[in-house]
Amino acid sequence: MSASDQSVAQAADAEAVPAGTSADNGEFAIRVHGLRNALGTHVVHENLDLDVRRGEILGVVGGSGTGKSVLMRAIIGLQIPDAGTIEVLGQSITDARDDAEISIRSRWGVLFQGGALFSTLSVAENVEVPLREFYPEIDYDLLAEIARYKVLLTGLSGDAGAKFPSELSGGMRKRAGLARALALDPELLFLDEPTAGLDPIGAAAFDHLILGLQHTLGLTVFLITHDLDTLHEICDRVAVIADKRVIAVGTIPELLALDHPWIQEYFRGPRGRAAMVAHGMTDTTASAAKA
Repeated sequence: MSASDQSVAQAADAEAVPAGTSADNGEFAIRVHGLRNALGTHVVHENLDLDVRRGEILGVVGGSGTGKSVLMRAIIGLQIPDAGTIEVLGQSITDARDDAEISIRSRWGVLFQGGALFSTLSVAENVEVPLREFYPEIDYDLLAEIARYKVLLTGLSGDAGAKFPSELSGGMRKRAGLARALALDPELLFLDEPTAGLDPIGAAAFDHLILGLQHTLGLTVFLITHDLDTLHEICDRVAVIADKRVIAVGTIPELLALDHPWIQEYFRGPRGRAAMVAHGMTDTTASAAKA
């Protein structure tokens, strides 16, 4: 149950292109094509395409109500799409009829907003939940050892494992949820607004934690966020959801060179400009990407 030491080569950054248009013929951890999601009569996604490269941290952004979390839930099999195909690590998710048919669930971990910890279980017991589900034969002592290792891996102290979620700060709950997401040594990590509600120092520390874990464990990270500093600091590429689909995927300089009004408003608005300055980026950078 040790952490995977498999190294995953980082793909070279590609010029921003319409989502789903492959920049190369390398392997993809996630492939979404022609996706349609509707909640009742409300169509959330229509003909949405997205490829996520192995070993990258992909940020996913979009306005409120654009279906960022719905997309993530569809990818992990919690939302049944009305049309389209989803492949994760080479296996079809859309063809599966129930959870039992999604045999690769043990190969991904998910950190939902707020951590989604079981309030009546300690941190260590929360981490043990997926281990008990997938490896019921593991004895108590080994379960406790693995849980303790995962808790320490996320930067929590050793005694945090015995605490209950109500005894933790917001940042500690995020880390505890991350420890549970890493319990099975996943290849894929899904993060839904992981820095929401954290102060700037805590958010920056969590960003560096994710980046360090991604490098150490060779993770592919699907990261939903509104945090512009997170996008600049740790994301290899950013996917933008608007108009019911992913309108572009690329590095931030590449996206800045595009003319779509939402992209310009988001990345060049007051907060976007502040993030650019903080990370040493100017309009000259975007112009160079466009050229």
